[in-house]
Amino acid sequence: MVQAPIVQFALLDKLLALGRANSLWPMTFGLACCAIEMMAAGAARFDLARFGAEVFRPSPRQCDVMIVAGTISKKMAPAVKTLYDQMPEPKWVIAMGNCAISGGPFKFDGQYGIVEGADQFLDVDIYIPGCPPRPEALLEGIMELEEKITGFRRKSWPRVEAG
Repeated sequence: MVQAPIVQFALLDKLLALGRANSLWPMTFGLACCAIEMMAAGAARFDLARFGAEVFRPSPRQCDVMIVAGTISKKMAPAVKTLYDQMPEPKWVIAMGNCAISGGPFKFDGQYGIVEGADQFLDVDIYIPGCPPRPEALLEGIMELEEKITGFRRKSWPRVEAG
């Protein structure tokens, strides 16, 4: 979660938000099968680059968006948290897929190895449901994140309603 600065320059803040929203740098962090769909979103057919989010970075120090795609095991959760802490501010988290949102099909009574959602230890900004969600759903999640950063939505991209 991004804290508002003490001194605010309204027009400059809007300009910075617009720049940040149109140049998101996601971290490559696929944990399971949702990562295949995330990679497809970055490939030529779905062309995530047209929204300024094409450069998946392997280092958390170069990223501002963590896309948690897949099942988070309890053994992996501290590593995910460490990578999140290494990202510079402002930073955002997208939970992609049912496993990242709630544990998915691995959540049942008596299970001991799966974290039941990334929001158990991270501040998740955008949730993308699905098993696995299609690349179009990730694009919609990126649009929602842009809207959250800037306060308005791209006019050229229609809003997708669940239904």
